[in-house]
This record gives sequence, C-alpha cells and structure tokens, in this order.
Amino acid sequence: MQHLELKTEGSLATLVIDRPEKHGALNPRLIADLHEGLDELHQEPRVRAVVLASAGPSFCSGVDLSVLQEIRSLPEQEQLQQWFEYWRRFSELCETLLRFPKPLIAAVGGPAMGAGFALSLSCDMIVASEEATFSAGAVRHGLVGGITSALLSFRAGTSLSARMSLAGHAITADDANHIGLLCQPPVAPDQLDSTAAYWAKESSQGSPQAIQATKRLINESIGETMLTQLAAAAADSATACTTESAGEGIDAFLNKTNPTW
Repeated sequence: MQHLELKTEGSLATLVIDRPEKHGALNPRLIADLHEGLDELHQEPRVRAVVLASAGPSFCSGVDLSVLQEIRSLPEQEQLQQWFEYWRRFSELCETLLRFPKPLIAAVGGPAMGAGFALSLSCDMIVASEEATFSAGAVRHGLVGGITSALLSFRAGTSLSARMSLAGHAITADDANHIGLLCQPPVAPDQLDSTAAYWAKESSQGSPQAIQATKRLINESIGETMLTQLAAAAADSATACTTESAGEGIDAFLNKTNPTW
C-alpha cells in the first residue's frame, strides 16, 4: 500500500493515511489502499476494532483537486467516465466503512475537509484533538459534495447538513462535540491516539456477532435509504465535475485565486 500504513497491536489495528505532503488528499491510489487495508482487517480474526488516523497536520483535505484537473485534460468523451469512476470508488469506500463488521474509530487531529469529513462520518465514532476542524465546502469550488451531505444528514440531521454544505464554513472540534458528532470533548493532540484506543477497546468488549448485528441495525436498517443516497450522490458529484463552474473552482483553488462565478 503506497499511501496507507497498517499497524496492529494486540486486538487493535490502526490504518494511518500516509500522504502528509498532500494533507491526506484522496487520490485513486489512496482510495484503493483504504479498500485493501479494510479488506485485510476484515479477514483478520485477532483484530476486534480499528482506528482510522492520519500522518501529518491534516486528517484528510478531501478530494485531490489535482486529480480532477488531470481528468479535465482528457478528451471530453472520456472525462465523464473518469468522473463517475472516481466518485463511484469513493462512494464504495464509504459504504465499506459503514458495513465493516468491527468498530471503527476516526481519530481526527487536524482538518477533515469535504470527502475527508465524509470518511470520518463513515466511521462509528469520532474522537478529535483540539486542533481538528470539520468542513463541507465543495460548493465553494463549484463542486457537489453529495456524499458528505448525505452522511452528515444521517449522523446529525438535515439542518446542520444544509448549513455546512451551503455556507461551507468549517466548525471547530468544540462545535462538533456540542452538536453530538464526537464521542467525547476534544483532547490535547498528544492524547488523541490513546483516546482513540480507549474508545476502540470499549466498543469491542461485546461479542463480535452482537457488535456486527448492532452495526448492521444502525447503518443498514435505520439508515437503509442512506446507502442508496450514497450511490445517487456519487452520480451527482460526477456530473457536477463536468460543469464550467467546476473547472473555474478547481483552477482557482490550484492557482490560489478567487473563482469568478
């Protein structure tokens, strides 16, 4: 795995996003690595819980916009296919996290932006350091963050999802805790790993069969329409990438200028 480190200690495994130079941005290779890491841990009977963490100052800065720019350079007839493939694979990753049979704890030590926020929302619990922030600002780049919006609606309600998705404002770890997204108040950065390990241990004390059934009840029965929404959101996000406003937003971000709508 090129951009992912897998660590195992006893019954706890940690998947560490290892792309600090890009702030953990999700390119196709990293998405494939996460699929591979989760599949490996799914098959490992000794692992009872998994922490998803990241190296570097950010948890995950979301979609790698340089990848989207590369797709825009392809012949027009190939672009839409590539957009759909990218968003389909990311949607499948979120679904894999939701269907994963063991407790998943997101350890967020810095910004979790857009698709990176969606990654954390796909886990069962989120713990965060005082330096963490969360944002869903795809619209500011001319894009549609449908997967993030769907997961945020599922976890915290449509009112918050609308405010964060439309205004694009980041919220602090204290804000996230106040609205119930975190499983405890934010901690000092040097306590993040131990806090994530604590919740991983606490959430894996039950029988594996009962834990799996409980996760299925929450994420598939109670959230039955949400899994369908993820697939639809991936299609909407892909289609939005073909628009002129998406091109303007991506170019503006990469050139560090303000987009002109």
